[in-house]
Amino acid sequence: MSQIAKEIGRDTLLDIYTRTMKVNRTDEKFRELLMGGKVAVMYYCVRGQELVSAAAMAALEKDDYVVCTYRGQGEQTAKGIPMEKWWGECLGKATGTCKGKGGTMHITDPETGIMVTTGVVGSGLPIANGLAMASQNNGDGRVTLVSFGDGAANIGGFHEAMNMAQLYKLPVVFLCQNNRYGEHTAYADHTDSPNIATRAAGYGMPGVTVDGNDVHQIYPAVKEAVDRARRGEGPTLVEAMCYRMMGHFFGSDFSYMPPEHIAEMKAEDPLPKLRKVMLEHQFTEEELDAIVADIDGQINAAVEHALAAPLPDVGEIYKDVLEETV
Repeated sequence: MSQIAKEIGRDTLLDIYTRTMKVNRTDEKFRELLMGGKVAVMYYCVRGQELVSAAAMAALEKDDYVVCTYRGQGEQTAKGIPMEKWWGECLGKATGTCKGKGGTMHITDPETGIMVTTGVVGSGLPIANGLAMASQNNGDGRVTLVSFGDGAANIGGFHEAMNMAQLYKLPVVFLCQNNRYGEHTAYADHTDSPNIATRAAGYGMPGVTVDGNDVHQIYPAVKEAVDRARRGEGPTLVEAMCYRMMGHFFGSDFSYMPPEHIAEMKAEDPLPKLRKVMLEHQFTEEELDAIVADIDGQINAAVEHALAAPLPDVGEIYKDVLEETV
């Protein structure tokens, strides 16, 4: 798989920009609500990683499957979970994707292909293999993409899933969002290899490391991996180098990060980089601002709907746990 940046069509760029800003504005709104004391839930900020998620979701088809982590807001909103359902779930309301019983760390919405949001580091990889194997057996043509962090690449499930996926040529894409920190531990302190993608060779599959802050690298890499999987050529490991520009979870700081890392992180912010690309492709400031304004309007309406929505009925605690027989 090539690591060379490729040109992207104007319509695709517009799609990626819209998804990216949807992820970003959702993140901004969530932090606003938390800081204002309007909600009190666990939230993992995605600031800095918006483009990776948006570009990856743009490379998939509507019916494709996605498995993500508790830092999965980017994949969830970029894949298209309806805002009212997404906010309802995050705020624990009956209108949520899981009737308010999953919360921010366990959002699931099969209608949009978000099959699992895992709260356990690395646990999504073998689950993705199961979904991909089902697609392979059913011949439904779907591709499964699983997103995880660099820290998750060091658990046994990562190696087992990679080996199995290549052995059976499963239609799965492994997307490692390497934000250089496993929770509060720097990459160099938990992994003594230059990158994660080189591990792919050990399983016989393609692996590539790309700049997750550059739309001309991240989108073509994921798209090529998705196309390979759909053609029946098996899995690919895509490592997107990016930065987590907020603490590991909402409320944590950067005390564990060296100043030079923070400076580099700010200089590599994907949002101004993407906006520059959009302007170079003859989109106007007014057009781009109008997209953001429209997204903000949708988010505000969805938040108001979620805030006013009812809590789940107490009886719901016994539902969706065991199989119900009639």
